[in-house]
Amino acid sequence: MPLSPVFTDYALELLAGVGRVEARRMFGGAGLFRDGVMFAMLDDDVIYVRVDDALQADLQPQGSVTWVYSMKRDGAVRDMGYWRLPETAADDPDEAIAIGKRAHAAAIKRKTLREAGPAGKKAIAPRKGSRSAEAADKPAKRHK
Repeated sequence: MPLSPVFTDYALELLAGVGRVEARRMFGGAGLFRDGVMFAMLDDDVIYVRVDDALQADLQPQGSVTWVYSMKRDGAVRDMGYWRLPETAADDPDEAIAIGKRAHAAAIKRKTLREAGPAGKKAIAPRKGSRSAEAADKPAKRHK
């Protein structure tokens, strides 16, 4: 189901207290940006927020699930670090804004580490409980 313009307007209004948020269409969905940093995404009329370990730990017991991307080439599923905004936050702007602010902080932290170069990229460990974390625990296969 494609992203509806009405839902994009709803998400922008719900998260307006995070700061100046803008939506940018991408790949059939949209990214939500504040100060040039993507902290949330919209897909199939669902809001997903960028998480760090602490935010993920808070969202998981509320029934939130991760947004995953399936690679067409190898069929691998990638955890992209975005988790569904809980249903309770969809009806409570104060909760949504609090989560949105935490998501923005997590996105800034991730961007800062990535911009630090190769050392920064190594510092971004897979999130606990993610498919990427499980894969990281297994030894890599070597091809001769």
